[in-house]
Amino acid sequence: MTVLNVELLAAGSGSSEYLTDDYGRLGIAVLAGIAVIVLLITRFRMHPFLALTLGTGVLGVVAGAPLDATISSFTGGLGSTVAGVGVLIALGAIIGKLLADSGGADQIVDTILARSGPRSLPWSMALIAALIGLPLFFEVGIVLLIPVVLLIAKRGGHSLMRIGIPALAGLSVLHGLVPPHPGPLAAVDALGADLGITLALGVLIAIPTVAVAGPVFARFADRWVSVTPPEGLVPQRASAELDRRPGFVATVSTVLLPVVLMLARALVEITIPDEENLVRRTFEVLGSPVVALLAAVIVGMFTLGRAAGFDRARISTTVERSLGPIAGILLIVGAGGGFKQTLIDVGVGEMILHYSEGWNISPLLLAWLIAVAIRVATGSATVATISAAGLVAPLAADMSTTHAALLVLAIGAGSLFASHVNDAGFWLVKEYFGMSVGQTLRTWTVMESIISVVGLVCVLLLSLVI
Repeated sequence: MTVLNVELLAAGSGSSEYLTDDYGRLGIAVLAGIAVIVLLITRFRMHPFLALTLGTGVLGVVAGAPLDATISSFTGGLGSTVAGVGVLIALGAIIGKLLADSGGADQIVDTILARSGPRSLPWSMALIAALIGLPLFFEVGIVLLIPVVLLIAKRGGHSLMRIGIPALAGLSVLHGLVPPHPGPLAAVDALGADLGITLALGVLIAIPTVAVAGPVFARFADRWVSVTPPEGLVPQRASAELDRRPGFVATVSTVLLPVVLMLARALVEITIPDEENLVRRTFEVLGSPVVALLAAVIVGMFTLGRAAGFDRARISTTVERSLGPIAGILLIVGAGGGFKQTLIDVGVGEMILHYSEGWNISPLLLAWLIAVAIRVATGSATVATISAAGLVAPLAADMSTTHAALLVLAIGAGSLFASHVNDAGFWLVKEYFGMSVGQTLRTWTVMESIISVVGLVCVLLLSLVI
């Protein structure tokens, strides 16, 4: 069992041969690396990209890893993160710019503001984010929602925390608890749980969790942190020279196109088990995040750009201008991925598994604690979910169908705990919302921890009645 989990933690890396069994030294190395990153950013005002790079070096040196292996882990993690997230961020930025320049974003914002009062707006944002987040990866949901969130905050004079936190909560809860997201799906498979029951219970748990971590917590976050949306990322009101702007239905349809394609892929994969089936293979391509967002970009050029009277040159200019503001974000997110991969390769996963052996507690709580430890150490919700599921899989053999599903959800809740500087999502939120590291810790990190704890409480309560 230990070997299986270590292999999962080191998946995708060619540097797993320097795993160490000196766990005391490794623990010090992890703390030193994180401390250096936080100190360089907060005390010396160093750019996060450089701080993450130097922090990774400190981690490798203190852990006793060869310098070339540390560099290989960092660059490999950076490359894979940018490859997986970078294109999505870029395509999302293009859609956001098309929305802004064509007046489509104005149309959405005006409609939402007209139908939602100040008290109901945070709840509306949480609901919209949860619905959009059902079939989407967290990063995809972020890049689709951020332009709307920032524009509503600025145009309506609303606090960014009051509407941004609910949106983030809706996306994050669905990412960690509800299939077809990769983490929950992997746990369902590892534990032999029923997908339908897990999905139903996941949605049931998601409702109170989103409410507490979203609109309710947003009231406190608004008191702790006050930020202004970054000017470079806030979509501006469409130019007054436009004679027309896209209709609300066309605009929303364009934004939801990737959602529909990805949801269709998930449904087809569930209903058609034959992997060689032509329909399934077609939807696997159309519903992949990159293809779905690319389709939205192409469609948006017509439903948004052409609808606003843009010619080809104007559309090309809009696309070009959309990519500049995200360059720094891509580097920071990539460096966060490099730091995370180095943590995995030096053996943090094996250390967690070693210290968790012999714990005599409830299987649901044990699964949650293991997922929490791996999440905090590596920064990856998916790695935490897969690893914890592998470790507690034997416990599911004697469980009922519903309790096996609850075990999946306990792991999913634990995988969201305390996102911090080793998580790419932490840096995405920090940069998009224009917050400092300290502000991000007091808002995003606390919100993620609330989601994790509330999710666990709901799982334990359900285990008493079903």
